[in-house]
Amino acid sequence: MDDEADKTARDGDLLQTLMRGLSVIACFDRQSPRMTPTEVARRTSLTRAAARRILLTLVHTGHATTDGKTFELTARVLELGYAYLSSFGLPEIARPIMEGVAREVGEACSLGVLNQGDIVYVGRVEPPRLSARPTAGIGLRLPAHAMAMGQVMLGALADDDLDALLTAWPPQALTEYTIVNRDALLARIDQVRQQGYSLQDQEFELGSRSIAVPVRDRRNRVIAALAVGASIGRCSVEDMVERILPVLRRAAREIERPAGLL
Repeated sequence: MDDEADKTARDGDLLQTLMRGLSVIACFDRQSPRMTPTEVARRTSLTRAAARRILLTLVHTGHATTDGKTFELTARVLELGYAYLSSFGLPEIARPIMEGVAREVGEACSLGVLNQGDIVYVGRVEPPRLSARPTAGIGLRLPAHAMAMGQVMLGALADDDLDALLTAWPPQALTEYTIVNRDALLARIDQVRQQGYSLQDQEFELGSRSIAVPVRDRRNRVIAALAVGASIGRCSVEDMVERILPVLRRAAREIERPAGLL
């Protein structure tokens, strides 16, 4: 925390209501997308009355919906994350470069960030031959442990933060190839750290594989992951590493430069 933040905290200027509201938003996840005020209160250590007031406020602002009993966040919550991303224009800068990747390798190119135990799509481009096909929506959340982008982002975490995340969001099996054993997953993540990329082979979905590399900021922090995914019938593991990986690495460097990240 910097000196100004220290002074603000000491002066008692923190907005407790805002802090509580953010804690309510953050308590929703893939396992619990809909909750009652009692469940939210339990997760946030708020009173049920306080949790209910915050939830009703979120409904009023369009950030949540309710059926009268349970509450669910809406896509408008993503605007909070987009405000951060747009502050340095990453999705906009990345898109033309991702289009070039999709054209060159003939497969879909995606950009994602880590949020809790999920990878969240902030960009997606289909190759020309599939341009008419519906694409994965911006804001789509998928389990990080089973995604190449997710493994790259998990590898960027400090060991203590990684341990806490895997405890809060333990890996679940999606296919017979999904790595769910904690030690095995940690070994995979360590491998990703050392080699600088992740290759997942049918861990998320049978019949598909993907490869991802990190996108870094000027302080060398990983802020996103760039990936190419393909059917196992179109791209072998060797093809992913020998043909697509160099294209992805070059694209990541191109994204970093104009964004002022290097």
